[in-house]
Amino acid sequence: MTPSPGASSPTEPPGTDWVFPPVASADDTGLLAVGGDLDPGTVLSAYRAGIFPMPVGPEHTLGWWSPDPRAVIPLDGLVISRSLTQSVRKFAVTFDLDFDAVVEGCADPSRPHGWITNEMRTAYRLLYDLGWAHSVEVRDQSGTLVGGLYGVAIGGVFAGESMFHQARDASKVAMVRLVERLRKAGAVLFDVQWQTPHLESMGAVEISRTRYLDLLELALASPPAF
Repeated sequence: MTPSPGASSPTEPPGTDWVFPPVASADDTGLLAVGGDLDPGTVLSAYRAGIFPMPVGPEHTLGWWSPDPRAVIPLDGLVISRSLTQSVRKFAVTFDLDFDAVVEGCADPSRPHGWITNEMRTAYRLLYDLGWAHSVEVRDQSGTLVGGLYGVAIGGVFAGESMFHQARDASKVAMVRLVERLRKAGAVLFDVQWQTPHLESMGAVEISRTRYLDLLELALASPPAF
């Protein structure tokens, strides 16, 4: 595992002019609001309130979500199978060395249910430039990028956004190394938004929105996890 280059503290962007509705007003799917913009200040304000952006509908209208329940991975509860332990040894893992390539892999239009629009890619690249968004790169023995994930770190919370793999277990290896790093840094919360069978197999659990917001408040007051 190779560490990322040294980086200064994240740069706080100008604030947002938008005011989000109370998260309790989200509908049964977790959709809270539509519209607004993806300026860095808006996106960071959303994460700090327990909200994240994701397009909705065939027109890819910008949506803001706060699902209940919320899926998280307990940092002391990651499930690592024997086969995954073997896979971890096969790949080289880096952080923040090829953010654009990781997002490109996650945004592959051939993937089913793709949601990462060009606007989303631009928004998270801006957050990366400011020091808020981060990537985990997984490479095979030839040095080819075969998997990874990206997300946003604020204080002691890491909010995972998307992952991809082009080799067996590559995205899982990214998760293992990320959790190792978060635990070492004393992180409080690893948010993965919605439960999926893939995440559940790695130890993800669902908690109430109320519990999530309590953990988020604690995490935001904690030292940087990344």
